[in-house]
Amino acid sequence: MKGDFYMKTRFFAGVLALSALAGILTGCGTSGESASSAAPAGDASANQNADNQNDDGNQNADIQNSAQNTSADSGNTFIITLHPDQAPITCENFEKLVNDGFYNGIGFHRVVEGFMAQGGDPTGTGMGDGSVPTIKGEFEANGVHNTLSHKRGVVSMARTQVYDSASSQFFICYDDSCTFLDGQYAAFGEVTEGMDVVDNFLKVERSYNSSGELAIPNTPITMETVVMIEDDENGNPRVQVTMNDFLSK
Repeated sequence: MKGDFYMKTRFFAGVLALSALAGILTGCGTSGESASSAAPAGDASANQNADNQNDDGNQNADIQNSAQNTSADSGNTFIITLHPDQAPITCENFEKLVNDGFYNGIGFHRVVEGFMAQGGDPTGTGMGDGSVPTIKGEFEANGVHNTLSHKRGVVSMARTQVYDSASSQFFICYDDSCTFLDGQYAAFGEVTEGMDVVDNFLKVERSYNSSGELAIPNTPITMETVVMIEDDENGNPRVQVTMNDFLSK
């Protein structure tokens, strides 16, 4: 989903109000939906501190084959291991978008120190364009048992206030304190290699967004290629993300 996950999750003295979670993650909207979908907003301290596949499929196949010969040690690359046992619908949707080449050229538009980095919106604004269908939100509040906790490196779907509004936008947690999102957002994977690359997003100079977060990168942080690679030893699907040289600007 190319929708925007702009969720405003407010924290009251460390207590998360469920109603506050509703508006924080930007990035997933239904077709024609303009509401922004966002990753939940962090607490006060955290806030401070396409079908794009070519018809012949040859180009994506070549990219995937070459990617399998590289590793997260190559530089600006990290690997996400998916957990379909926790969120099968979400993982299937993410794999489809990857195989379609959807994420190639799309960036991270919201990077908040101590909280998360959010990307996957083709508009680069968090508002989305409604071109990707929405999916069921696989989390406890929506009737789905999902025990993958929002700790450092965990990847989860951004959404609007509507539970079943996630599409393409996702976020990567920077800190274990993101566990307040458990049961409210669909965690579906984790960065298992190259988390230092995601940490380096924070080295890019950023500007304040409309929510008062120091979050908007002044230099594009772009996913150049995103491909499926071989499963891990437990049979979990893996995704390799190769970033642009965002620190060279």
